[in-house]
Amino acid sequence: MRKRLEFNQQDEDESEGTLLPIITIHETDEADFKQLPEMLALLPLRNTVLFPGVVIPITVGRSKSIQLIKDAKKQKKLIGVVSQKDVSVEDPSLADLSPIATAAEILRLVRMPDGNITAMVQGKKRFYIGESVSDTPYLVVKTLPLTDAKQKNDKEMKAIIASLKETAIGVIQLSSTIQPEAALAIHNITSANFLINFVASNLSCETADKQRILEITDLKERAKEVLVLLSKDLQVAELKTQIQSKARGDMDKQQREYYLNQQLKTIQEELGGITPEADAKDIKERAAKMKWNAETAAYFNKELLRLHRINPASPDYSVVVNHLELMLELPWNEFTKDNFDLKRAEKILNGDHYGLQKIKKRILEYLAVIKLKNDMRSPILCLVGPPGVGKTSLGKSIAKALGRKYVRMSLGGVHDEAAIRGHRKTYIGAMPGRVIQSLKKAQSNNPVFLLDEIDKAGSDVRGDVSSALLEVLDPEQNYAFNDHYLEADYDLSRVMFVATANALSHVQPALLDRMEIIQLSGYTLEEKIEIAKRHLLPKQIKEHGLTTKDLKLNLKAIECLIEGYTREAGVRNLEKQIAALCRGIAKMKVLDEPYTKTIDEAMVIQVLGAKKVEKDAYQGNDVAGVVTGLAWTSVGGEILFIESSLSRGKGRVVITGNLGEVMKESATIALAYIRANSDILDIKHELFDSVDINIHVPEGATPKDGPSAGVTMLTSLVSSFTQSKIKPHLAMTGEITLRGKVLPVGGIKEKILAAKRAGIKEILLSERNRKDILEIEEQYIAGLKFHYVENMMQVLDIALLKTRVANAKNLIDYIPQKTLPTNPK
Repeated sequence: MRKRLEFNQQDEDESEGTLLPIITIHETDEADFKQLPEMLALLPLRNTVLFPGVVIPITVGRSKSIQLIKDAKKQKKLIGVVSQKDVSVEDPSLADLSPIATAAEILRLVRMPDGNITAMVQGKKRFYIGESVSDTPYLVVKTLPLTDAKQKNDKEMKAIIASLKETAIGVIQLSSTIQPEAALAIHNITSANFLINFVASNLSCETADKQRILEITDLKERAKEVLVLLSKDLQVAELKTQIQSKARGDMDKQQREYYLNQQLKTIQEELGGITPEADAKDIKERAAKMKWNAETAAYFNKELLRLHRINPASPDYSVVVNHLELMLELPWNEFTKDNFDLKRAEKILNGDHYGLQKIKKRILEYLAVIKLKNDMRSPILCLVGPPGVGKTSLGKSIAKALGRKYVRMSLGGVHDEAAIRGHRKTYIGAMPGRVIQSLKKAQSNNPVFLLDEIDKAGSDVRGDVSSALLEVLDPEQNYAFNDHYLEADYDLSRVMFVATANALSHVQPALLDRMEIIQLSGYTLEEKIEIAKRHLLPKQIKEHGLTTKDLKLNLKAIECLIEGYTREAGVRNLEKQIAALCRGIAKMKVLDEPYTKTIDEAMVIQVLGAKKVEKDAYQGNDVAGVVTGLAWTSVGGEILFIESSLSRGKGRVVITGNLGEVMKESATIALAYIRANSDILDIKHELFDSVDINIHVPEGATPKDGPSAGVTMLTSLVSSFTQSKIKPHLAMTGEITLRGKVLPVGGIKEKILAAKRAGIKEILLSERNRKDILEIEEQYIAGLKFHYVENMMQVLDIALLKTRVANAKNLIDYIPQKTLPTNPK
């Protein structure tokens, strides 16, 4: 509802300046006006409808209208005020005007600074527009009277008038532009006709709607129509008030946050901290110096733009800042220069590692290929071997030889895929994966990256770490590695990955396919002696504050340390024992206790105590049924003894020694083969139902499993059934089948080293393991004789002697007295 004010008629002359409002409403009723002239000059209005009794200002600018206003004011005549049908018509004719107009009196004229004239007019009475009388200099028409239908002042009319007043007052109270005194004036209006006209004149509706109200002759209908439109105005006013209130509340909140942020900014500046504006500026300046591709730059700029839109007090602000900081700290195109001098690399490898000739040769070949190809699209090296053989230190040596940065990431016990790929930024405490973190730490995009203990990576409900590594290690994919936190693709194709593992049984086949396996079997006694002299002893002497004058080890002392205090394929425990020896000598030196500076075997025992490890040794062949086997363990090869014995019983079989399912199956297969071939082996069938068989592998507390003991178990059982001795200084390994075939097994080199340590002179293997022997250096197999077999009869022919145990008849009466045939067909 728009506010209309009535003005005093202070001066009848045309005046300059502004209009002075008087906040009063003078009621005038249309019925009180009796003298309607026969002819009236018409003043067309574009956007206004004049109602009887209402005073409104009219600004006229058309020449005809200005002339009409001046003549009427001078002659003190009434004019007819009418609305145009089409506001775009500049010089309207009679057809362009509404049929009903309002006779009006000009109260005052005011000339505005722009040349237009504003006339204050008051409506007097409605009339029908008759025929045109003249159109020069302005339109003059005849007037036809318009009389309202007679209206009873009934209850409905009173209710409508009351509602009009109440609604109008409500609009005034919600309006910020209408003075509150207008509500009191509305309340005091007594004439229903004037109230309806006054409210209709101030409605915020279209001109056509107001003209339609003006033309209604029934006062009640006119009142209802005005009430409907006024109710819409009230709803709009209420909605506007709600919006303004909400906007004001939001604005107050924003102003409060702005004020607090300004205070925080001032405090940070006083404390020497970085403000959000300085933070964003610093990030932008650092980004300008980065060497990244167009895609990465576009992604960074997008995130930076997002940072500008976030309120610094929002939790997302720190997330975006940390993300941008990570992108700036990563070495996108920072590379170290490679040194491909292979002679220098060979010298470094030989200086850091004694032995391992095949492994060093393979690494040099690998470096040579990289030099010729000038890219890293080659198989990932995977160093596999027992603990302490130098897998991790080989990775360091490769980095040293190439002149690259060295990064190590241990995968032991890692179960969460996010450790490789990172967490998404939506999570609280999200961070990039360890691959990206390691490269950030290295500050180089082409380091030697060691993936340590890759066989210890696990999987659970949080994902499979091995599967996440597939993208990292695949040259066809890692040029666009996607970390969930970083989100932008990162190129890993220039990184030289080297993996280490103790065993391959737990490594995913798809991951193995992406790597080249290099086996590190372990060291011989001679190699361990040289490693101790060249590397371990000087290192521990230095770490314990001693000098070479304080401590020297002779050959016997080193051999005593290796054989009496360690049992391993590597040298880690040997280093620990040397460290313990150095601590003992350091204590003696500090306490001024007398000691021999050249340490011998007796001195080692005096400092470290009695020997802790019994040397694996061949135990002789005085008893039938005892056979020496070869086994592979996580710390290298070992010899083991398989024993079998017969006693009177009912054919029961007992297997002891904490054996796994595979070894128990091997024993079952061996016994089944003996039963099936008892005639060839010259063993009576009655014997199987008359004796109990006990198969045992010593050290019952140690779990043992694997197929390698098949031939050993069968030989032991045949030796017990025939009471024939086993050939001295013989060890064997191999898997068997029910048909008597001998199948190849793994870990041959480790088993050979264990056999040499134990004093074995002959080794029995499957024919298909011959290729493994050909790949072993000559120094490892020197002094050993190898027997290659294809079936169990060949094994028995080589392993069993023709002589029997002296008291065999006293042991079991049912054992036959015939000798075993030589390689029976």
